[in-house]
Amino acid sequence: MNNLTNIKVLKPANEVFEAFVDPLKIGNFWFSSSSERWEQGKSITLRYDEYDAQGDIEVMEIEVNKKIVFQWGPPEEEHVVTILLKELDHASTIIEIKEEGFKENDGELISKLLDNKEGWVYMLTCLKGYLEYGVNLRAALVK
Repeated sequence: MNNLTNIKVLKPANEVFEAFVDPLKIGNFWFSSSSERWEQGKSITLRYDEYDAQGDIEVMEIEVNKKIVFQWGPPEEEHVVTILLKELDHASTIIEIKEEGFKENDGELISKLLDNKEGWVYMLTCLKGYLEYGVNLRAALVK
């Protein structure tokens, strides 16, 4: 089972792509830090300083300015995330995020899907704020 989330950002695909893969930019909308530039085949450590947490991802596929695929989560619950960038013109991009790997027989499936969707919507909203207005909303969510 998968979860799909979309948003339109008023920036070209190359700027959106760089926001994800550049460790100097990702801290403005998603994680506090990224250990290095995202490239196919690399293992990247992502940190959330405000939660004193970190996790690793495996970058499975990169298509510059178009697609990022990575795997994350504990071995028994690994998920694959695909980020597609669809440039509409030279000034706007649709970002589509699909996370796969949810187990249909999981008794907590609905809760996990809702939490997952909330996370992607929040991250994409922060990305939009950062790219379009230069604001950092990243650490504003309180759970």
